[in-house]
Amino acid sequence: MTRGLQPAVYLLASRRNGTLYVGVTSDLRKRIAEHRDGLIEGFTKDYGVTRLVWFEEHATMDAAILREKRIKKWKREWKINLIREQNADWRDLAVDLGFGMLPPIPSCRS
Repeated sequence: MTRGLQPAVYLLASRRNGTLYVGVTSDLRKRIAEHRDGLIEGFTKDYGVTRLVWFEEHATMDAAILREKRIKKWKREWKINLIREQNADWRDLAVDLGFGMLPPIPSCRS
């Protein structure tokens, strides 16, 4: 996994099976810090969507943007399955990027 500037598509969650957000960035660490610090006005700040639960790096920004657009059109169930395939515990992957741990994601009745 690259830790510098690298185009990436990412999924944030408010909690396990909670509110989801799909984004794209050229600098994942910077963007996650912005989300966590509430520096990005709008949806993620309003709904407390700060946990990095899935990401995928790409060779080019064009490829990352195309993948983001496709995932945004997916059904919610498909996005949840994508997360579960690589992160069954819904662990905050930002910890692997050097961020501190957030409180555990509570389970949701479904």
